[in-house]
Amino acid sequence: MAVTESLRGGTSESAGSRAVHEGILRRQSARESAARTYARALPIVPVRARGLTIEGADGRRYLDCLSGAGTLALGHNHPVVLEAIRKVLDSGAPLHVLDLATPVKDAFITELFHTLPPGLAGRARVQFCGPAGTDAVEAAFKLVRAATGRTGILAFSGAYHGMTAGALEASGGACDVRVARLPYPQDYRCPFGVGGERGAELAARWTESVLDDPKSGVPRPAGMILEPVQGEGGVIPAPDGWLRRMRQITADRSIPLIADEVQTGVGRTGSFWAVEHSGVTPDVMVLSKAIGGSLPLAVIVYRDDLDAWQPGAHAGTFRGNQLAMAAGTATLAYVRENRLAERAAELGSRMLGQLQGIAGEFACIGDVRGRGLMIGVEVVEPESAPERGERQPATPAGGEGDSSGQGMELLAALEGDQGAPGQAEGRAADLGRTGGGRGVLVGLEPAGSADGSSAGLASTARAAGAAAQGPNRHPRPAAPELAVAIQRECLRRGLIVELGGRHSSVVRLLPPLTISDEQAAAVLDRLSDAVAAVSRGHTGSNPTHQPNPRHRRRDDPADCAG
Repeated sequence: MAVTESLRGGTSESAGSRAVHEGILRRQSARESAARTYARALPIVPVRARGLTIEGADGRRYLDCLSGAGTLALGHNHPVVLEAIRKVLDSGAPLHVLDLATPVKDAFITELFHTLPPGLAGRARVQFCGPAGTDAVEAAFKLVRAATGRTGILAFSGAYHGMTAGALEASGGACDVRVARLPYPQDYRCPFGVGGERGAELAARWTESVLDDPKSGVPRPAGMILEPVQGEGGVIPAPDGWLRRMRQITADRSIPLIADEVQTGVGRTGSFWAVEHSGVTPDVMVLSKAIGGSLPLAVIVYRDDLDAWQPGAHAGTFRGNQLAMAAGTATLAYVRENRLAERAAELGSRMLGQLQGIAGEFACIGDVRGRGLMIGVEVVEPESAPERGERQPATPAGGEGDSSGQGMELLAALEGDQGAPGQAEGRAADLGRTGGGRGVLVGLEPAGSADGSSAGLASTARAAGAAAQGPNRHPRPAAPELAVAIQRECLRRGLIVELGGRHSSVVRLLPPLTISDEQAAAVLDRLSDAVAAVSRGHTGSNPTHQPNPRHRRRDDPADCAG
């Protein structure tokens, strides 16, 4: 299916199809809940889809870089997924079985266990949950509470774990907080004002202090939950060394570590599971989205010695979705056999590199970051004064513009008598490095994969957005209005993107793992043109910038769905 650019003379829409399109949208607005979200920013009516492309009821076609919020690892209606579903339907197998054993379920578990990190695969148990990631998060909390006899949960600022009560409590936007909140390291807007390895060390030391200080007000928790890459939080990859530190901290204190891989799993970040970049084996993994092959499915996988709950301790009517298990088996096997995780690492690295160039052209792009095909572009106010109290873009330690003094003082205070700041820097050296692009870390090299190879490097690129602001500048304030305008201009050009992050100011790209090189180029062309259009309309933008001449406005083989 070709993707047609309908703006400025592409496809001609019939009056009848336009009427159908507008009528459906009108009825949706009149009848559906005010809580609807994507439908507000994306007023389209999909009627056909394949691979990267969606066709609306009005005849317009789009490149879909939302992919069901990361659900569609193979894109829309991939042939192996459709064949797996048809096979179950044609076999006469029951479609609803609660938690009974079936050949379809057995095949899914076998394939799932085949993909797990080695340290977990040999001693794993699986619990099928209600068909949403948030129910799997609730199950993980119940599991570790039953296994430890404790109740508290450690979570991180910026997190998103779902919309049910317990999952919301562990998420960054919680209001009624009954979960201990810890700092999540990031470079561009470091909570300690330093970023890089120093910021990661401060975050780790803060965590140790909270757990070990008898006066911290935080009793020994039942578990710690984290995302290897914060998606809704703004596409923030955790440094590999920091993840290893969290694993060590929790293991030393008998605290189960829960990895939320709902969005990062099944090859999305350039490794089959995002925790594999750091070599970490969690005690519990929360899985959903892509594991169902586009259909609803959610599970937790955990160490067998945690299996302490009673029969019926967690249940759900729709935990036996046979079609989802069949589609999931086909998806997991296809990603594994065709090495799509490695493909995501390589293509994601190139896309991040190209986005660096775009960031250098527009002052409204503050940072570009991501891992694999999980990419974020942070939009900032191009004319506002930089935000004070946040770090300057990193420079070599002691160099011009180095803003680490205050953070290192805090680091020394956290360490107490354990050493001088200079010694702390040595211990921090492994923490701030990541295989994912996390803004500029001048003078640092990203770490390789956990086994010491350079495979992890292919999934990464250090973004240049922060550097474009100059060596003595703080990050500018987030610009949610500009981000919305860019999303709108993308849609006009036939590109679907999501917004996330603080203040919804991060443009997110989550294309399917099957995206071709030519399709990736088309995505970046359209995004670049959208940013240029918004920049031209904003005071102080570069009036000489012209749309990317490579942008396609015709049917083109490069736009064919995979």
